[in-house]
Amino acid sequence: QVQLVESGGGLVQPGGSLRLSCAASRSIFSTNAMGWYRQAPGKQRELVATFTSGSITNYTDSVKGRFTISRDNAKNTVYMQMNSLKPEDTAVYYCNAKWYVGYELRDYWGQGTQVTVSS
Repeated sequence: QVQLVESGGGLVQPGGSLRLSCAASRSIFSTNAMGWYRQAPGKQRELVATFTSGSITNYTDSVKGRFTISRDNAKNTVYMQMNSLKPEDTAVYYCNAKWYVGYELRDYWGQGTQVTVSS
């Protein structure tokens, strides 16, 4: 079974930076889509940043210009650099990827990594 393992979360002051990593147990070269979601307490999980077909990147409006998604196919790892962090960025961040398993396009999720932005 495919595993996704996130790391890099932690406590940071407003205006600070973090880099999140998502390591996959399966080659990410063949993934159909891959990226990051987040969920704050009492709120729905939302898309943050993704790669889609053709290596197109998408970002939610609230992080545009501050967050950057990237990947290293040789390491089967996707990253998200987060700069100019704000308290409202506080959430559990989840890695997501989609692969075909036989005839079915299936979603996989990591366990989540906590990001807390606070003074």
